[in-house]
Amino acid sequence: MAGVTADERGVELADLSVAYGEVTALADVSLSVEPGEFFTLVGPSGCGKTTTLRAIAGFEAPTSGSVRIGDVDVTGLAPEERDVGIVFQHYALFPHLDVRENVAYGLRFRDPPDGASTAERVDELLGLVDLEGLGDRSPETLSGGQQQRVALARALAPGPEVLLLDEPLSALDARLRQRLRVTVREVQRELGITTIYVTHDQAEALAISDRVAVLRAGRVEQVGTPEAIYRDPASRFVAAFVGDNNLLDATVDSLAPPTATVDGTAIRFSTTPDVGLGDNVTLAIRPEHLTLGDGDVTLEATVTTVEFLGDAYRLHCDWQGHELLVTADERADVGASVVLGADPSDVQVLADGTTGGYK
Repeated sequence: MAGVTADERGVELADLSVAYGEVTALADVSLSVEPGEFFTLVGPSGCGKTTTLRAIAGFEAPTSGSVRIGDVDVTGLAPEERDVGIVFQHYALFPHLDVRENVAYGLRFRDPPDGASTAERVDELLGLVDLEGLGDRSPETLSGGQQQRVALARALAPGPEVLLLDEPLSALDARLRQRLRVTVREVQRELGITTIYVTHDQAEALAISDRVAVLRAGRVEQVGTPEAIYRDPASRFVAAFVGDNNLLDATVDSLAPPTATVDGTAIRFSTTPDVGLGDNVTLAIRPEHLTLGDGDVTLEATVTTVEFLGDAYRLHCDWQGHELLVTADERADVGASVVLGADPSDVQVLADGTTGGYK
């Protein structure tokens, strides 16, 4: 694409909206993806993440707003003019073509980059995705993971500026997904290609991304590094959706020291967001931040269920009618009374309170 150079391959969405009649799929979404970044869109079904990806690819026409790749406004361009590579959930390989021919099909609209021949480019990509020696095989003889790597190589064949991946691993079993996501990340780093990845799997998003955007009902709830999204969620929705969390409706009753009351019990927290006395808030405590034993915050609970996870135990505990999840190194018997301890610094306070909750 003319006008886009190697150091300008980011993606910019400005006030992007997509509507289908009276149904709004995206509402004023603005995002900036840096050149060479691995950027993930995550959220529940129907949140707008695939619609966002399709709008970037040119398969959906925005109702308003714009899409830029590098310094070029591509909003009105056809998909084949945008110089993006796309990998879908369903691989869409051609069964009548062998692996090499499927990868070479990605070059049907343009020559290979850097003056390479088609054969050289195909060989390079098969090596990159660890499929050497399988070029003459039919796609139907490959495993699901191998087929997905063929689809990835095909998308990369023309040397696109941007790689778009729409839940590419969701059809695979859990163990294979974990292996393939590492492969995808290694390929992305090797090429330095700007990548936008769509998934509903929060763990996957946290594991492989430079930054994550959490979407809800067509809007962006939060953008940040995986660590920031997990450790400092911006809303109750993000706290509940990304990883396990214990969410408690509370009322701020003191700011010195900062405490909030849950059903008559005062729980300390260490930092004060923009809340005041009497405000309804949400207290969020990750299961790994609750321990068996005393702490600055102590809650007396009863164990209701115990799950053995291999490297830890997952305890379901009842505290004053609230279910609390605890990740523990030691087992506790069902029915046992336990004291759960926490550090106030691990008690997050979300100012959105009980409004718009996601439980």
